[in-house]
Amino acid sequence: MERLSTPRLILRGLTPKDVPLLLDFDSRNREFLSNWEPKRNDLYFTVTRAAAAIKADARSSRRGLAFRWHLFLRSNPRRIIGSVALSNIVEGAFLSALLGYRLDGQMTGQGLMSEAVEAVVEFAFSVLGLHRIEANVMPRNKASRKLLIGLGFEEEGIARRYLRIAGVWEDHLHHVRFNKELE
Repeated sequence: MERLSTPRLILRGLTPKDVPLLLDFDSRNREFLSNWEPKRNDLYFTVTRAAAAIKADARSSRRGLAFRWHLFLRSNPRRIIGSVALSNIVEGAFLSALLGYRLDGQMTGQGLMSEAVEAVVEFAFSVLGLHRIEANVMPRNKASRKLLIGLGFEEEGIARRYLRIAGVWEDHLHHVRFNKELE
């Protein structure tokens, strides 16, 4: 998988040697991310699950179905501070993918996720040749909505009871960004 970079970040896939780094990120952010992700039981926060996740990501990347980059500060390349993923990549007439991201609770408000998402969007459009990237965000997630709008994503509507987050079926606002080069 291609390594990406921004002025402050290195974005790369993980290898089996990175299991402790992923487990550290997930454990550090267990409480912070609990409001924005599915419920996680204690088995999620284990070496076994982290290793399986890294293997699954590598397999999906090799097949061109999904790509997940983990974020590292250039000043600290041994500590994961987040991730950005393109999933459900569809070729043919659709040329689309879903965007997902997560950030360390101690790193919010610094523009780091904007840098990372913009790098991934550029990869999706220029390397993968995608026509559209979709992102879905809970209406109450004001920071994420601001990030998407700031990066040129347009709100298309609402998906009712779209994902089960923290045990509740949550509505999500559907956003899209188009590759203007393919218009």
